[in-house]
Amino acid sequence: MSLIVFPAIDLKAGQVVRLAEGDMDRATVYGDDPAAQALLFAEAGAGHLHVVDLDGAFAGGSVNGEAVKAIVEAFPGYVQLGGGIRNREAIERWFDFGVARVVIGTAALENPELVREAASDFPGGIVVAVDARDGMVATKGWADVSDVSIVDMARRFEDAGVAALLFTDVGRDGLLKGCNVEATVDLARATDIPVIASGGVAGIGDIRMLAIHAKDGIEGVITGRALYDGRLDLAAALAVAAL
Repeated sequence: MSLIVFPAIDLKAGQVVRLAEGDMDRATVYGDDPAAQALLFAEAGAGHLHVVDLDGAFAGGSVNGEAVKAIVEAFPGYVQLGGGIRNREAIERWFDFGVARVVIGTAALENPELVREAASDFPGGIVVAVDARDGMVATKGWADVSDVSIVDMARRFEDAGVAALLFTDVGRDGLLKGCNVEATVDLARATDIPVIASGGVAGIGDIRMLAIHAKDGIEGVITGRALYDGRLDLAAALAVAAL
């Protein structure tokens, strides 16, 4: 089984940024043309892209909508979008515009029926974000931490028809500490839903380890800062993930 590599484009005030541990005050700007960045990833061989409206995650609704639309128009592959998607109207709007998958986090915890209905109506299109601080689900742009464990959260949707779980270890995100492979594999083994790994990817070693565990239910990996900082070559990552 091959692993999908999702280069990440995180949007803040229309710019391409990366945060450290989800902290909006610890943002590094990598560019002011998100569509151009999407094209660069496509030229390197990426067929999938993970886009996050960071401002939207905190605001609870689309903030960087124009930048997202520009990315979707420019990128020839599949775009997965998260950040502030918390109602049916927003879900439908992005599918209508051409987004392949939408990621639902806060609303999945607070309104699970929304996820169930959307997963039924848009087969293969709904991803549930399971963002964790110390094993507990974090919401609202990771600003709040719930009393729900990530495994309990995941199991709530096993019969809902969601396409995947997006697991992020918030404490590692944007810090290049290395992906929490052990926790990702544990989650994949604990549920029947494919898992996408995110947070802390530092280099090709993380891609290789996750690819080894694709058979355990790991569908893909999201990587951002390692690409932008030149610590990870996208073409090399895609080659390792395809083995």
